[in-house]
Amino acid sequence: MKKIFLTLLGSYGLMLLPYIASQNSEGGGWDLFDLFIGGAMLFALGMSIQFLMRKLKGKKIRIPIIILVVLIFILIWIELAVGIFGTPLAGS
Repeated sequence: MKKIFLTLLGSYGLMLLPYIASQNSEGGGWDLFDLFIGGAMLFALGMSIQFLMRKLKGKKIRIPIIILVVLIFILIWIELAVGIFGTPLAGS
């Protein structure tokens, strides 16, 4: 339970940085919904990594799978941010 709380705190704590930056600048354009989705995505990534660390015993399989999960996360994040693939998720 403590790991879940720390992951939740860390993911939404990281989202405070763009929130504070958007309060002090003209650019950015992140509203509270964007911050919530970003925090939820970071939380899901953190929980996925914790799950994989617990279930996969060998380093030979654990590291490549975690790298794959992180790369998928980055692609989804970029798609939501700028729409590199042009899917409806990006709002384009």
